[in-house]
Amino acid sequence: MFTGIITDIGSIAARAGGRFTIRTSYAPGTIAIGASIACDGCCLTVTSVTPDGTGSMFTVDVSNESLAKTTLDAWQPGRTINLERALRAGDELGGHIVTGHVDGIAKILAITPDGSSRRFRFEAPEALARYVASKGSIALDGTSLTVNEVEGSTFGINLIPHTLTATTWGRKKPGDEVNLEVDLFARYVARLMEQAKS
Repeated sequence: MFTGIITDIGSIAARAGGRFTIRTSYAPGTIAIGASIACDGCCLTVTSVTPDGTGSMFTVDVSNESLAKTTLDAWQPGRTINLERALRAGDELGGHIVTGHVDGIAKILAITPDGSSRRFRFEAPEALARYVASKGSIALDGTSLTVNEVEGSTFGINLIPHTLTATTWGRKKPGDEVNLEVDLFARYVARLMEQAKS
């Protein structure tokens, strides 16, 4: 489990098929083999760790299913990604409950300045749009965000300067695709409502 609070911006150092090597500022002694790390919102398992200057490099293996359902298939060396380590008992839950199981891919339609912040407009897959609610939570590229408004399959989010600099969001542009995970509670409420109707 994760919170959607990004703790590092990593980068893809190498790729061989579904195996990725990721560079991070996390110290090698703090990453265990088998640990779960959310990489742009995808929960991936660490298979090896090596020191790299003041940080480290770790490898993950990604299944064909994950490559097909997320943005990972487009990842190439040099790409920057949001990283978050798994939640530990007693950690502060500063965002919302995030599983790291990506539901689909959303597309950035527009980015407009709003004072020192930026407003992003997204298009969600039609099957997931019903889980997106105004003032509700959503995870995009692993970042816990609050939805401003919803219209059909499109929705808007406002990103403050801190989020733009502490994550990869300051580098995004219209047309980019991002990993989307709907709010866990929204999914269960929708399921309960479906059962109540049947």
